[in-house]
Amino acid sequence: MGAATTHGGRMSENTSKLVIITGSVREGRFGPVVTDWVAARAHEHGGFDVTVVDLADVDLPLALPDGSPRSDSYPRPDGMRAVTERLDEADAFVVVTPEYNHSYPASLKALIDWHFTQWAAKPVAFVSYGGAAGGRHAVLHLENVFTELHAVTIRDGLAFPHYYATWEEGAPLDDSAAVYAKTLLEQLSWWADALRTAREAVPYPG
Repeated sequence: MGAATTHGGRMSENTSKLVIITGSVREGRFGPVVTDWVAARAHEHGGFDVTVVDLADVDLPLALPDGSPRSDSYPRPDGMRAVTERLDEADAFVVVTPEYNHSYPASLKALIDWHFTQWAAKPVAFVSYGGAAGGRHAVLHLENVFTELHAVTIRDGLAFPHYYATWEEGAPLDDSAAVYAKTLLEQLSWWADALRTAREAVPYPG
């Protein structure tokens, strides 16, 4: 899977551009399995043009250059350019994250910090997985970070505790997960439409 992979979906005037981010780059990671399942639910929803960004395929230096990522001239690596364009064009995001030591991966923090305006006035939903907490500690930290970046976080996320025992053949064993995913996507779609309309009417200040 490439750094930015577009998945075909139903296209209409009301279709929102959704970027699903696989946050883990760890060897043997489970993230792509969760991402593929979320992408399938987004296709079923029908209101999104879906792109998957896999951070394992993105050049993400931890050392940031001098200057502000708010600037159009901010010097990002060539290997990040396509992803930056995807984030800039997006109307909404779903972040798929594990939980490492009660927080989220460094790879995800790097992606976030290399950008700023790309997140502003856009909705962000979270799908997490982990041990007993299901990645919820990671999501709590991410909500604070994205709020600082002027994004709108979706309250009703999805969390998968003990994912290694509760998934089979690429899907959660609990059928209710698809119901919760539908609610998440409905809320995300509502916010994506509302905020896109607002941004088109008046550019977001700041």
